[in-house]
Amino acid sequence: MLKRLFRTKSLDAFDRDIADTSHGLKRVLGPIDLIALGIGAIIGAGIFATVGTAAAGDAVRLGAGPALILSFLVTGIACGFAALCYAEFAAMVPIAGSAYTYSYATLGELLAWIIGWDLIIEYAIGNVAVAISWSGYFRALLSGFGLEIPNWLATDFRSAYALASGVNPMSFSEKLQAFTAQNWSVFRSPEILQSAPQIFGYPLTVNLPAAAIVLALTVILVWGVKESARFNTGMVIVKLITLGFFVVVGVWYIKPENWTPFIPNGWAGVSAGAAIVFFAYIGFDAVSTTAEETRNPARDMPIGIIGSLLICTLIYVVVAAVITGIIPWNQLNVPDPLYMAFKMIGKDTSAGIVAFGSVVAHTAVLFVFQLGQPRIFFSMARDGLLPAKFAAVHPKFRTPHVATIITGVFVAVFAAFASLDEMVDLTNIGTLSAFVLVCAGIIVLRKKDPKRKRPFRCPWSPWIPLAGMFSCFYLMIELPWVTWRRFGIWLLVGMVIYLSYGLHRSKLNPHSPR
Repeated sequence: MLKRLFRTKSLDAFDRDIADTSHGLKRVLGPIDLIALGIGAIIGAGIFATVGTAAAGDAVRLGAGPALILSFLVTGIACGFAALCYAEFAAMVPIAGSAYTYSYATLGELLAWIIGWDLIIEYAIGNVAVAISWSGYFRALLSGFGLEIPNWLATDFRSAYALASGVNPMSFSEKLQAFTAQNWSVFRSPEILQSAPQIFGYPLTVNLPAAAIVLALTVILVWGVKESARFNTGMVIVKLITLGFFVVVGVWYIKPENWTPFIPNGWAGVSAGAAIVFFAYIGFDAVSTTAEETRNPARDMPIGIIGSLLICTLIYVVVAAVITGIIPWNQLNVPDPLYMAFKMIGKDTSAGIVAFGSVVAHTAVLFVFQLGQPRIFFSMARDGLLPAKFAAVHPKFRTPHVATIITGVFVAVFAAFASLDEMVDLTNIGTLSAFVLVCAGIIVLRKKDPKRKRPFRCPWSPWIPLAGMFSCFYLMIELPWVTWRRFGIWLLVGMVIYLSYGLHRSKLNPHSPR
């Protein structure tokens, strides 16, 4: 039994999967496309929202203060170690499954399943939270043009139920919706109860904008990966211009005294800030999910993964320096710090431009993660660990259309009705665990298959992979205990599914039904 749990799929078997053109994806992406996908996935809610909490802290965490710059550098270095390991694997094993595939080749089927299950947290469930956040920003943007969406059409069911029951409904989804609302109490307004259709005395509410954006992006993703990449590149350009605009305008309002003291809460504040801003880095690994659609993965995958991470780290450090220079760090604990920074210095028009850029940034993150999740399902289904339907490829568009549609419907439904508490931390711990195992996989494969051709080699192995494992685990232990508990429950559910289905259906099982 133990041997079956840790059986590995050889790299030669993965090569045969790539050669199977009947189930293959269309190779159309180049290095610029990959860098744009990485930036599209990385720069989003993290820099537009969590930067404030990381700087000022909250009820349970110290703030980094102006040393937020160091927090970004610490997290960037930790992600850099992992990125070098991802780059070696992606160049050597150009398969759509990302960390799941790499673990399958090195650490065994059980750990590969765990990684694939973890990545659902990062992509699909994380996108539910991003979609709800997008809805709040979109409503605020429309209100600037005098257009209002009724509260009951942009409120999750749990919050409405809490309102009707007289319970404080300040759920995580409402915090997200409040990102661009100066007073989140609008979401507690009795108008929700008065205007919404009633079922047994409780309001029937739905977050329609959140569901609509996910379904719209799903249509584009089914249409074709090249068309998807072009759409993403356009959004990346807009949000880079927005952040550039913030820096160029904001630099004239910097007060150097706001940078003193530079480290008000010592290294503990910097560490806490680093754990929070990790959410701003999630996404560079999504580039590896497109390896099977890249024209020259041996060359372009490392460029896309490492290039996007370096560019985003530079942008984050500059933005952190500007925002902590504009207003005192202890006033940054607001849900929309970049927007509020301009509001506080009387730059209302500039604040509106930043709000628009935030909507685009959220859209890009949703888009890339909705692109990545189906490709994880695609690889797992091709290996027999999920039903074969997930591995279906559209005959014309050459995209994993079934997995894309299922993912889109899943995220849209939960974004429309669910309220997910502490989803940022849960997303962080799931992603960090994947990073730890990818780094470990490099060490294992260097021992198991040292002569394998490696178009890109992670330098100074095993020290860089070990540093990646240590630094990512360090960020994991900075997360609250409740996050570890929820993560354990998630893994337990995944184990039940694997033992009842994947273990017996795996194509590495000689008795598996075909």
